[in-house]
Amino acid sequence: MFEGTLRLFLVWLAAALFMAPVSLACAQTKDGISDLKLPGISSYSSPKNETSLALGSGGAITLSAQLTDKGTDITRGIVWRVFKPETASDGKLPMVASAHGGTAVFQLEPGSYLVHASYGRAGATKRITVGKEAKRESLVLDAGGLKLDAVLSGGAHIPPKKLRFSIFEGRTEANGEHALIIPDVEPNSVVRLNAGTYHVVSNYGSVNAVIRSDIRVEAGKLTEATVEHRAAEMTMKLVREAGGEAIADTSWSLLNESGDPIKETVGAFASMVLAEGDYTIIAKNRDRIYQKDFTVVAGQNQEIEVLATEASAIDPEEGAD
Repeated sequence: MFEGTLRLFLVWLAAALFMAPVSLACAQTKDGISDLKLPGISSYSSPKNETSLALGSGGAITLSAQLTDKGTDITRGIVWRVFKPETASDGKLPMVASAHGGTAVFQLEPGSYLVHASYGRAGATKRITVGKEAKRESLVLDAGGLKLDAVLSGGAHIPPKKLRFSIFEGRTEANGEHALIIPDVEPNSVVRLNAGTYHVVSNYGSVNAVIRSDIRVEAGKLTEATVEHRAAEMTMKLVREAGGEAIADTSWSLLNESGDPIKETVGAFASMVLAEGDYTIIAKNRDRIYQKDFTVVAGQNQEIEVLATEASAIDPEEGAD
């Protein structure tokens, strides 16, 4: 009886030891560790030992993070990652532990480590030393929040589905462009960023209603910024008479005031958001081409009717000229 029980225990123990490294690898993949970008740290690699250093018999290290130097501890939303500071044979930094939440406690073998705390798009890295005695370390993220929105002239509401923001680094690259940090940010969502100045681009629709601005994020504060779009939503249709039904299978080309094409589409209706200004719309149906000049007034949505008559028709060989 005793020998049978002992045999079952040994089988269970062997299975547990076999599964331990597999479970750790799966946890690291799920955690998105392979996508980590650390400031000042080029790369890392997963531990090659079957036993993580976080499970060793060293001292306990308690890690906490604050937005500012004298701020309170952040209680949730932090991703902690602990690395050995020396690169492995593959040139990467071995990651030895990770945790999610607020303040975290790790049991690490004595030695030197690099700790990275990420809070949204904000992050900080610190070198720590672990001994046999318990100790505490804190990281100051020097970070704040950014909340973006946009309105039309006079404060009119813009449908959130037609509004998107992109956040770029504030400094300009050698090619004159700004490096993209976060694309497709929804309005009124809070983005956590390190303190500093950022270049923000607001797109209303997908044509040319674009507003650019530089916004400064302060540590420990929520910065709320609202930009104003001087634009309107226009709907074009080709009709045989004023107030008539839209003609299907129509090809549309939109030209700006300089005569440059900026949008093409096909359908009975051509709906788009345009910045204020003067435009020419060209409608082609079968072998006939028609055009109309119109003006976009900020905040005034309009329906533009292009009459399929000889007066609005143009010679296909002449184009829009």
